Amino acid sequence: MIEVFITNLTNEFEAKKVFNLLTEAFPNLKVDYDFDETGLPYPCGHTIIRVEGSYLNAADIMKSIRQIGFQCEILEDIICPKKSKL
Repeated sequence: MIEVFITNLTNEFEAKKVFNLLTEAFPNLKVDYDFDETGLPYPCGHTIIRVEGSYLNAADIMKSIRQIGFQCEILEDIICPKKSKL
């Protein structure tokens, strides 16, 4: 199973904090992340967290991330406005 989440993480320190939390709480899961490169506000601008494992509970993962103060949702297909070039 693979689940992809969007978060409002903005830097490497925050990402490592979430990575460490998830790998400790869910040691059987593979966790990876990519930073936002759009410059848009959350949710259109976001950091992706990918979680992979033979079994995973998305609700538990989101709850864990939210408990340490970050937003987290399952990635859905949405159309976001393009960043203005002003």
